[in-house]
Amino acid sequence: MSCLKILFSANFVASGNFIIMVEEIEVRCEQCAIRKFNALRAMSKEELKRVSDSKSTKIVKKGESIFKEGEKLNGVFCIRDGVAKLSKLSSNGKDQIVKLATKGHLLGQRSVISEESANLSATAVSTTQVCFIPKEGIMNTLHTNPNFAVEVLRHMAHDLKEADDVIINMSHKSVKQRVAEAFLYMKNSFGVDNEGFLNVSLSREEIANIVGTATESCIRIISEFKKEKFIKTAGKKIAIIDEIALLDLMNK
Repeated sequence: MSCLKILFSANFVASGNFIIMVEEIEVRCEQCAIRKFNALRAMSKEELKRVSDSKSTKIVKKGESIFKEGEKLNGVFCIRDGVAKLSKLSSNGKDQIVKLATKGHLLGQRSVISEESANLSATAVSTTQVCFIPKEGIMNTLHTNPNFAVEVLRHMAHDLKEADDVIINMSHKSVKQRVAEAFLYMKNSFGVDNEGFLNVSLSREEIANIVGTATESCIRIISEFKKEKFIKTAGKKIAIIDEIALLDLMNK
């Protein structure tokens, strides 16, 4: 949204204040195609080897935390497969979902570089495989590889632009427009399955938290979209039937 190996072993991954036992399915960084989607593509083969020697891989089940807001991160997380939501807890205790992150996204890099606690929480929306890269591997390369530093800055600038767009959408678009945009964003970002349903399955509350409205309002708008045959649903699953209608509504 504008807003929105094959080696098997048991390891322990340290992230902030918690330690998780991991059964790894590890792929070497220098052989991993996922890095092409993030700043790691600017690392040399030797740098990637060093990162790969220090990283760990873990599986995070749906609903489990990758890291929490306020946590001190000892490294960054690269999503290898699955989907995670990045959210901010508001003063009234409500989660505002800032972004949905999928394969290739690096999580926590801003906090690691700024040496500040995590500003957002990251939670698995589906079973998600993440690689944990210790801080030293990132910071050492930042100091010695200008191309990597530029790539990191470019990705952080993109994240800031997305944050700006979220603010604009919240203030200038109606809730109905934001729901339409959320569905189109999910289709474009995650695709659809063989039956045409979105490949990412979110609860009505999570959709409401993306667009910044009450769950009841989100449920009502989804019902309206169904009556108008813009979408169809099956439980949590949603399929877009009339993409043009949603586009027209979003751009009104």
